[in-house]
Amino acid sequence: MLRSKEEWKTAAESLLPSSERIVERNRAITAHYARLYLEHRDIYKWAGMAAFASSQVGVALAFSEMIQTPGRMMGDGSRNNKSEKGFFEDLGGFFAGAAKTLLSMPVSVYEFAAKNILLNDLEEIRKGNNAIYNDIAWAHMAYLEGGLGEIEENVSDNEHEFLLSGFQMIDKGASLLKSGNDLPRAERLIREGNIKLLRHEQINTLGPVFESISPQGCVVVSFGSELNFGEASPPGYASRASFADHFGYFETLAGNKDITKAEHRWQWIEENVLPAWYVVDEGFGTCEGATKCFSSLAAGEPNILQQVSHFASTLSFLPELGQQNRK
Repeated sequence: MLRSKEEWKTAAESLLPSSERIVERNRAITAHYARLYLEHRDIYKWAGMAAFASSQVGVALAFSEMIQTPGRMMGDGSRNNKSEKGFFEDLGGFFAGAAKTLLSMPVSVYEFAAKNILLNDLEEIRKGNNAIYNDIAWAHMAYLEGGLGEIEENVSDNEHEFLLSGFQMIDKGASLLKSGNDLPRAERLIREGNIKLLRHEQINTLGPVFESISPQGCVVVSFGSELNFGEASPPGYASRASFADHFGYFETLAGNKDITKAEHRWQWIEENVLPAWYVVDEGFGTCEGATKCFSSLAAGEPNILQQVSHFASTLSFLPELGQQNRK
């Protein structure tokens, strides 16, 4: 064995900023996943999809920072144009545009979102983003440096069903790819192995996180859950996989379809997310937009402006939701 599990986790953690630097840390996680996919696209399919998921979480986390800022700006007469400008400069070019969009929204939206729903629930989402990295990034690193045996020596009991079996399938597929024998079976094993990693993430890692979300927050998170593949999707194919769009606005608003429920979440993933992702992955070599998009994510430059309107529209119904819950 090359390293213990804790040593692998420490090595993976060393690649990230501290947990206090929320936005930068998320961008580093996103970049790590995107680089894994770009450098090992033949086997690391989960990492490619995870880059987009982490980027979407980053939008929410950046907005949670911004939601608190308008109140501080408007409530503190001592703030001046210089300090306000400094806030935008700290966020960087991509986040600045998103912040300015948010600042045009009514103050009542900020107050309701900040005080009643978003901040506590988004903190859980932040923890989930970190937990996924902590649970899976070490294994990707260990497999690259030490092979399957390094994972087999380090997995815990609850990681056998999905994490270990996923890498075992990936390893079999990788061996077939290397030998050049039965390529369709090799690709099938790799795809199914990566789906096992996705199951581990969704069931073992995110399950406890979603259980901590408030009832109102479940609706907000359901509306905000989407993977936007943007220009990485080949022309003519759907580029978004949205939970609310897939199941319908009223079903989601009523809570009949809830992203925090494992059965609803996995149904959306199987029916909407994975088909959209397969198109991106399979078309990577022929779609110039895919290379550009992944390179941007790998460089830590997610295109947040592409997703501002979706997140802002999610926030826009929060006061109405609050009134419904008070009745």
